[in-house]
Amino acid sequence: MESEGRSATKAAEPLTRWDAVVVGAGFAGMYMLYRLRALGLRVTVLETGDDVGGTWYWNCYPGARVDVPSLNYSYSFSPDLQQEWSWPEVYSSQPDLLRYARHVADRFDLPRDIQFGTTVSRADYDEDASAWVVHTDAGGRMLAQYLIAAVGCLSATNVPDYQGLDHFEGEWYHTGRWPKGGVDLSGQRVAVIGTGSSGVQAIPVIAEQAAHLHVFQRTPNYSIPTYNAPLDPDVEREWKQIYAEHRDRDHNSAGGIYFPTPERSALDVEPEERQRLFEEGWQKGAFGMMQTFNDLRTDLRANDTVADFVRQQIKRIVKDPIVAETLCPTGYPLGTKRLCMDTNYFQTFNRPNVTLVDLRAHPILEMTPTGLRTDQGPYEFDVIVFATGYDAMTGPLLRMNITGRSGYRLAEKWQDGPRTYLGLGMAGFPNLFTITGPGSPSVLTNMIVSIEQHVDFIAEMIDNMRRRAVTRIEPDEAAEDAWVAHVYEVSQKTLYKYAESWYLGANIAGKPRVFMPYVGGLNAYRRRCDQVAARGYEGFVVTAGSVHA
Repeated sequence: MESEGRSATKAAEPLTRWDAVVVGAGFAGMYMLYRLRALGLRVTVLETGDDVGGTWYWNCYPGARVDVPSLNYSYSFSPDLQQEWSWPEVYSSQPDLLRYARHVADRFDLPRDIQFGTTVSRADYDEDASAWVVHTDAGGRMLAQYLIAAVGCLSATNVPDYQGLDHFEGEWYHTGRWPKGGVDLSGQRVAVIGTGSSGVQAIPVIAEQAAHLHVFQRTPNYSIPTYNAPLDPDVEREWKQIYAEHRDRDHNSAGGIYFPTPERSALDVEPEERQRLFEEGWQKGAFGMMQTFNDLRTDLRANDTVADFVRQQIKRIVKDPIVAETLCPTGYPLGTKRLCMDTNYFQTFNRPNVTLVDLRAHPILEMTPTGLRTDQGPYEFDVIVFATGYDAMTGPLLRMNITGRSGYRLAEKWQDGPRTYLGLGMAGFPNLFTITGPGSPSVLTNMIVSIEQHVDFIAEMIDNMRRRAVTRIEPDEAAEDAWVAHVYEVSQKTLYKYAESWYLGANIAGKPRVFMPYVGGLNAYRRRCDQVAARGYEGFVVTAGSVHA
């Protein structure tokens, strides 16, 4: 297994001084570096990995692929960049996404300001210096006026605390920390634990390699085929001719991907017509399915119709009726957990070398030296793959051990759930900015569109601060309280409240159950941020003075 960071083995190094420290060199950190450089700031980026790419550096498990069309899932800040880059597939694979990230980094000479193999171990706000002191695992110390967390929403891996895991004598891996050289699973007895998005992608590929694959499923997930294919050069050429129009539509849509709004309710058509339209939608993939009617995400009865249809499809695809029934999601509306997109996922369970184990009926009791044990008895494996997801949204930030003004720890502030203003910052933590943090649309959208919106807002705020000789800026507590209440209020008007999902931390034992992303739509959120900026950064408290950094 690769470690998630390095142990502190060096003595403390001399304090280095920067205008800004950015944590993370994924798509958010790279663009943040680009924008701050353009403002003339002295910037360094700290990255745990040995390369750029963030999510697409770490998630190199078999079958890893983006679930947003490639033409939408790319930077828009550089017209030349979007014209010169070509995607080979409609939905890009991890190697192509990493290749894109490297191309962007090289094109804009970003690596010269990135410290790879460096993990933040602690960050403390120094009130006398009006600056952040950032400590790294290797003993480094940095002083910076601005600290910007570009750590991603899904980067803190979650490995269940199974009894006996340390005694397992085979190899085990987490999909989010897959070895860079890959893993040869040919002829191996493999267990995959978890059937969320990464499991749904990995299982069909692993099944083709393994001698036998056991899939351990706790919660069955809705999944819809991607129907991925090579990207038609004519389609790409047409897009590039009017890329600005496509970008504008995406940026002003609810989810960061523009689709025409359906006009009809699922309840306003006859069952036969609804079935026909769902059949057409199924052939277009997840986005086609969810755009069939206008109330699939908001009306429980309407959602039941599409959920029933997907269950019918599972039973049509999977030959064994007991296995098919076990794979059918129930008890929560479709789309209220992350909607999976797959390539031959359900077909995989027709293979003779694949066995499904229902953990709801037969939970794992312990890991053993040769595998694991449920109440049905022991299972033996050579390799275990944990597709068990992440401590989402808050986990990456809390692992930085951040302390703000007056010794106020972020872990203390968030002990009952995350509290932010616009998902951009927190009262008590001056000049700390979070890209796609809790309280922003983030994981409910096309992430690159949300990233660019956040980075632009933060860069413009910093530029405004410097022009006005503002030393510190942080959210006002009343504004933060009002935003937290608004995020909750909006979430309660949706179907998301009916699911125990990682959106509210339900996958992590002991984590407060709070719906973390803002579900009001990226378009509404963007308008709110624009209003905040136009009103002199309404809801933020500013302090003028000098910075001793």
